[in-house]
Amino acid sequence: LQLVESGGGLVQPGGSLRLSCAASGDPMDYYAIGWFRQAPGKEREAGSCMSSSAKIIKNSDSVKGRFTISRDRGEKMLYLQMNNLKPETTAIYYCQGDTSTGYMSDYLSMTSGEYAIWGRGSQVTVSS
Repeated sequence: LQLVESGGGLVQPGGSLRLSCAASGDPMDYYAIGWFRQAPGKEREAGSCMSSSAKIIKNSDSVKGRFTISRDRGEKMLYLQMNNLKPETTAIYYCQGDTSTGYMSDYLSMTSGEYAIWGRGSQVTVSS
């Protein structure tokens, strides 16, 4: 499994941005996948994650109501629609995969360390 993020950039507070993650390798039914972020000087934290079954979605409190995770199983794409962006949202956003969950599982972790596959990240900067 390889993951490549795109779509980051500079956006004004209150604006929107959509991140994309292209996955290659096994079908998306075989791993949980999610968006994590790391701000300067801070630990990586979960944003939004989706189980391999796609039935379970979890969002951190800081993004609830503003971020929406979705996937296109056929195209092997993961998306993160981010609305009402705030300056504290500024971070590098990583697409991460947890291949230990297995096929069509409802298990879903929000712990970055359980996601062994990472992309290189995409910088999102929210500033006026």
